[in-house]
Amino acid sequence: MFYHIVMMQFSDVADAAFFARVDHYCDRVRAECAGVRDYFMAPNEADRSDGLTHAVVLVCDDSASHDAYQISPAHQEMKAFMAPFITRIVVFDGGPQA
Repeated sequence: MFYHIVMMQFSDVADAAFFARVDHYCDRVRAECAGVRDYFMAPNEADRSDGLTHAVVLVCDDSASHDAYQISPAHQEMKAFMAPFITRIVVFDGGPQA
């Protein structure tokens, strides 16, 4: 199992239409990317979020599935759409160690 977690803070112009379009991209990633077990964006409910208000979470079979997701058209389009709205970002990639 491999995890890709992207925690973000968005500008004030990220509105309901922005989040609806991101949900559409999440649907595409789940449908188009082999090895993806789950993929979603959700509000960060942590009291210690340090302003990182949302996270995109990818759960996939292995690092090779993650690598294929990274270059997929659905992910590339999602990144290009979201980039102007992101003011801060932190990324975690990894999984349980044997």
